Amino acid sequence: MDNYDLIRDSKENIDEYIKNVEKNYGHNKRAKIITHGCQMNEHDSEKIEWILEKMGYEIIQDLADSDLVVLNTCSVRHSAEDKVYGQLGVLKHLKKKKNNLKVAVCGCMMQRKESRNYVIDKFENVDIIFGTNNIWKLPELLLKNYETNKLSMDIEENFSGIDDTLGANRLYPYKSYVNIMYGCNNFCTFCIVPYTRGREQSRDPRDIIREIELLAKNGTKEVTLLGQNVNSYGKNLQKPISFANLLYRINEIDGIDRIRFMTSHPKDISDELIYAYRDLDKLCNFLHLPVQSGSSRILKLMNRKYSKEDYLKKIDKIKTVNPNIALCTDLMVGFPGETEEDFMETIDLVKKVQYDTSFTFIYSKREGTFAAKSNEQIPDKIKHDRFQKLIDVLYPIQFEKNKKNIGRNVKVLVEDVSKNNSENVSGRTEEFKLVNFRADKNKIGKIVNVKITDTNTFSLTGEIIE
Repeated sequence: MDNYDLIRDSKENIDEYIKNVEKNYGHNKRAKIITHGCQMNEHDSEKIEWILEKMGYEIIQDLADSDLVVLNTCSVRHSAEDKVYGQLGVLKHLKKKKNNLKVAVCGCMMQRKESRNYVIDKFENVDIIFGTNNIWKLPELLLKNYETNKLSMDIEENFSGIDDTLGANRLYPYKSYVNIMYGCNNFCTFCIVPYTRGREQSRDPRDIIREIELLAKNGTKEVTLLGQNVNSYGKNLQKPISFANLLYRINEIDGIDRIRFMTSHPKDISDELIYAYRDLDKLCNFLHLPVQSGSSRILKLMNRKYSKEDYLKKIDKIKTVNPNIALCTDLMVGFPGETEEDFMETIDLVKKVQYDTSFTFIYSKREGTFAAKSNEQIPDKIKHDRFQKLIDVLYPIQFEKNKKNIGRNVKVLVEDVSKNNSENVSGRTEEFKLVNFRADKNKIGKIVNVKITDTNTFSLTGEIIE
């Protein structure tokens, strides 16, 4: 019995629940989905949208006109949770004016007992709660709530199967997220993910290839492979394969022009994967390799299992194999016990690597993690001062890296109308650099040639080459 059969057997009643909701409650109803967090959450919301439309819901953007609001939550940082609590407060007032409004909360926050109980205690306006591991239960939970008008909740604590047989309403038809694995085994001392997404489980490569082949037939040009640590892909399969081997297979799929992946743990990046940047013509010239800190002492406290020197050696090898690769990272300041000397080690690493882009964070204490128990928490003022010093170093580097693109001809996948100018469109280069330029809207979804004419810290400006 393959993975598809196992999942079908475990969800044999989902179609019946969908039919019942659509028949009795879903007709002419409207739903809004609010998504917080990473690309995995975004892809989960694509699945939720697919389910809701099957139940007869129209997906809309206006909160006030919604009959159902789904909050898909993130638990990585406390600020993400605070946003959800704020939105639940708004919905609490909205529900007093609109008695038939249903509110569902799902995602990583609901996998955490503390956050889940807080929502139950403080927000009686919440009707449905489910976690990251049982999105397919939404029709059943919604039907139960309609019938009883009581909180309907289902949390699967231990993820027992790869849930990717559900359909998904892709946000963009020409670029798609594809989960290749779930969970994480690393237990970095600052991170809540292993507790909300569970342990690592890899999808069967045949299922992944099958999904991407279908996406290609339906017009997808770019796929982004998702996993908390894609470098660990395949290790727990009955017939283990490497992540690099999977990339080589995907590279052979007709119709796919670009391959990306998020995210990659430095301790597990292999020579085979590094060489893929030399060998694979569809693998985008971009690597997100989160370092978190430039201090070997702090990295040890974080349980990252590599040193600053280990990381820099791998960066050197990557640049040797592909000198033009665009590098991106995650950087955290204010981890418990971080001294000024530790922080300056991070500044030193940034200057050595010369990142094209970066995601910078102030350490956020997450209850349930090892770091949260530390008695060496850094005062907020010091954390914010260090954060400012870090971006003061990062941004000029990114600006200078972008300036080197002026005069270059680049290929851009046109994604949408530009946010700042409705007469322009915007898209991404292989290096994941955002480019704004004037072009007809019919170019959206196509890969076009663009000459870069100007730049700033966060984007490029160009003109299309017909």
